[in-house]
Amino acid sequence: QVQLVESGGGLVQAGGSLRLSCAVSGRSFSTYGVGWFRQAPGKEREFVAAISRSGASTHTYYADSVKGRFTLSENNAKNEVYLQMSSLKPEDTAVYYCAASVHFIAKIRDEYAYWGQGTQVTVSS
Repeated sequence: QVQLVESGGGLVQAGGSLRLSCAVSGRSFSTYGVGWFRQAPGKEREFVAAISRSGASTHTYYADSVKGRFTLSENNAKNEVYLQMSSLKPEDTAVYYCAASVHFIAKIRDEYAYWGQGTQVTVSS
């Protein structure tokens, strides 16, 4: 079993920044890729970004809507993954979820078996 806990959400003005954290516990951290999804009110949960390891290399992938503004990183010692969000826009407002997958750079919700409880991000205009 894998547990994920998100933190770092909050209220920020447009153009501002936030860093979300995802603490992963349970199975070996290196076994799983971690992805971030978000869900705005009345909308489907959508893919944001994913990070996976292949050997000694770390790979990342971003949705077009956040590319160049959001950056993934990880702290292996702490089993944490971070989503640094910059140049935030009101349309980035959503509940953000991190999830774990055995698939490499999974972009589809169904490829993720474990989910956190979500953290709210609100961007004011």
